[in-house]
Amino acid sequence: MDYRTLGRTGVKVSPLCLGAMMFGAWGTADHDESIRIIHRALDAGINFIDTADVYSFGESEEIVGKALAQKRRDKVVLATKVHGVMGKDPNAQGNSRRWIMAGCENSLRRLGTDYIDLYQIHRPSPDTDIDETLGALTDLVRAGKIRYFGSSTFPAHEIVEAQWVAQQRVRERFVTEQPPYSILVRGIERDVLPTCQKYEMGVLPWSPLAGGWLSGAFGAGKENTSRRSAMVSGPYDLAVPGNQAKLDAVTALNEVAEGAGLTLIQLALGFTLEHPAITSPIIGPRTMEHLESQLPALDLRLGSDVLDRIDEIVPPGIDLNVTDVGWVPAAIADPSLRRRPR
Repeated sequence: MDYRTLGRTGVKVSPLCLGAMMFGAWGTADHDESIRIIHRALDAGINFIDTADVYSFGESEEIVGKALAQKRRDKVVLATKVHGVMGKDPNAQGNSRRWIMAGCENSLRRLGTDYIDLYQIHRPSPDTDIDETLGALTDLVRAGKIRYFGSSTFPAHEIVEAQWVAQQRVRERFVTEQPPYSILVRGIERDVLPTCQKYEMGVLPWSPLAGGWLSGAFGAGKENTSRRSAMVSGPYDLAVPGNQAKLDAVTALNEVAEGAGLTLIQLALGFTLEHPAITSPIIGPRTMEHLESQLPALDLRLGSDVLDRIDEIVPPGIDLNVTDVGWVPAAIADPSLRRRPR
């Protein structure tokens, strides 16, 4: 397998990262089955696992911890995240020093390990000074509790600010970014990916199958019976023009995949793997069947003709549904920030 270097850390990771969001109450409730999926991925050569404290309210981390207890922990690059709401306490969330320190200890306990390889800030926090966040993360690195840290779903200007603050205040810096990216969600090609390349950051895109749209389960004449669409209907409501555009694109992409002798899953993962800024797309299988359908992408390369055809269907830098970007800044979400006081 062609392992890739994680940014400029020197750490080698597999071309696919195993995402653990679907292990636990959000997906596969059977811990033993989740552990079998994790072990199968490790046996296939994947050495990179990503989870988060907020996934099934800590249950995902516990499952990953159980799985790694039966394997060589030192052979795995283990990533988790902090930021999401983890209780009724208003301080049990966010990017403050207070919560990052507590959240890290909680994650270490659930994962059953004494260090985390990559600790990521799950989303930006406009009410927290980035220097406070970087200072807390730097102290965790120096205490040996984490090896590196990264960001997730940060806009390009906040990635730049974090790099500048780290330099000016002599902090450790974000070495990775974890953005949404797929054939249907290409907005980061305009600014986030070039910015990450400029700062030599590793990029670990989430949802390369676009929330299941590129799994082969959706398309013309197919009924959407996915578990995720039943839980969160908005991204799948065909009354939304952006979702209809996704359906039209998926129909055309199916033809491209068939012409190339690939499944739609392989086409989707192969697309993300081809961008030079991408290190390791995160796959999120809920079942063993899901995992097996994605493993062939580990050694896949798409031809230029296939990539050109994809660009014709979904132009570079375009998000077909603007709500699929994972995080909306306050300046957009809050109308009062765009209107003068009366």
